[in-house]
Amino acid sequence: MAWQRLTVVVPGPLAASIADALGDAGAISTDLTDADAGTAEEQAVFGEPGSIAAPWPRAQLTALFPAHADVAPLFHAACSHAGVAPPPAFTLDALADADWVRETQAQFAPMRVGKRLWIVPTWCVAPEPGALNLVLDPGAAFGTGSHPTTRLCLEWLEREVRGGERVLDYGCGSGILAIAAMKLGAGAAAGVDIDPLALEAAGYNAGVNGVLLDVRTAGEALEFLADITVANILANPLRMLAPLLATHTAARGRIALSGVLAAQAGEVAAAYAPWFDIAVDAREGDWVRLAGAKRQ
Repeated sequence: MAWQRLTVVVPGPLAASIADALGDAGAISTDLTDADAGTAEEQAVFGEPGSIAAPWPRAQLTALFPAHADVAPLFHAACSHAGVAPPPAFTLDALADADWVRETQAQFAPMRVGKRLWIVPTWCVAPEPGALNLVLDPGAAFGTGSHPTTRLCLEWLEREVRGGERVLDYGCGSGILAIAAMKLGAGAAAGVDIDPLALEAAGYNAGVNGVLLDVRTAGEALEFLADITVANILANPLRMLAPLLATHTAARGRIALSGVLAAQAGEVAAAYAPWFDIAVDAREGDWVRLAGAKRQ
């Protein structure tokens, strides 16, 4: 099946409203990016729950429609709904159908993380069969090892897991961190997430790797006291979770937090300061890892 792809530059503050209206009008998908990306005007915007991120001044909107759709009137109506008049000029091109699963898989190849770990997609052959290979199919969940925040956590776990620890992975996504901990010698691991698809992926990946992972939703009671706690989420959720993670981390237990931008590190560290001696101990690009230990 062929598709039509609309591409247009729209005012940033109104971009989400236009995209939503196009979705209501039959767009299969919409995507917003910085229209000034790659120029001196590019702006980094990191949105997350509980934050108010200023939109880009100009956003590039792309929307995918079925081949039979009459796109122009749909776009004009969406602009009218958002208060954009006259509608800006747009381009429309044909997009051939593809094996999107194969296209996605092609972007995810085996990668070494740290000194001993390899992350190997389920559809690939392990480059070093004798290494600590974590076989992974992320499905719809976050966590392939390619993002700096995940790598920061994996490198920390490789350093901190010495054998037999109880590990809590809060916001487990694909389960990559908890499974890596088990591969590195942890005695038990629990993975918690709010997303049912993440829990499904984590349970599947644990089975593929032959490890036992206690997977549960964030709303369930958690009777787990961790020697090692790791959470790769975002700054605002991490701040709100500080009392909970403190409750489930044993005295002198170690903790690592990622998904935090350098500019956010102070506020996140302050949220954990009542229970933990914690500070930035690693950085990759704009992202940092906070790590430390719980006091008695």
